[in-house]
Amino acid sequence: MIHPSAIISPRAQIGAGVSVGPYSIVHDNVVIGAGTTIGSHCEIGHPSALAEGRPLCIGDNSLIRSHSVFYEGSTFGERLITGHRVTVRELTVAGKNLQIGTLGDIQGHCEIGDYVRTHSNVHIGQKSKIHNFVWIFPYVVLTNDPHPPSDTCVGCEVRDHAVIATMSIVLPGVVVGEHSLVAAHSSVSRDVEAHSVVGGSPAKFLCPTSKIKLKDGTGRSAYPWTTHFSRGYPEEVVREWLSRIPEAGQN
Repeated sequence: MIHPSAIISPRAQIGAGVSVGPYSIVHDNVVIGAGTTIGSHCEIGHPSALAEGRPLCIGDNSLIRSHSVFYEGSTFGERLITGHRVTVRELTVAGKNLQIGTLGDIQGHCEIGDYVRTHSNVHIGQKSKIHNFVWIFPYVVLTNDPHPPSDTCVGCEVRDHAVIATMSIVLPGVVVGEHSLVAAHSSVSRDVEAHSVVGGSPAKFLCPTSKIKLKDGTGRSAYPWTTHFSRGYPEEVVREWLSRIPEAGQN
């Protein structure tokens, strides 16, 4: 399960059934959960004084694809999945089944909930706080410096079930409310209310999310998206969603 060209520190804690691909490096201060697969040319647990001596902990049954770099000091729940060439810095704490798209960049000191989905080329600045079931689409940037360059760091907050569409920027300290939608190519400088759609540069309120209809001929509301989209989520999670919205269907 460990390729002959891989370099594994004898101090690393490697769970049962872990696979490590060609030319990957696993450093000292690392804990890798059982059943995890690490692709080729990865660096796992890159040493850093900023990690405050904390280990990098990867949960069970995770998949880290090739050319990814994880610094020591972060913790990820079970079933972490990455694309290729992902970078994750120190002191990020993430829940279960985080998905990080190809060329994703998490700059550390972040809090990330369960079942968060980030697509390719997403940049998450330090001090960001992302709650559960959030979707962040390609080329989104979560910023943190209110007057760059400076030593002031004010992270964004994205609450449960929010969606940030492609090529949007969320400025420092902004709170994106639960079940809200940030339209594509927006610059968000003010807090976004729950269940609302904002768009533009600067982003402005457009409508309640309930006004957006599915383009499937049914006339149903597209939001909350949990009423009709469930692909990739565990059955128990979907049952909980539907128990809150009895009339909802399911994909």
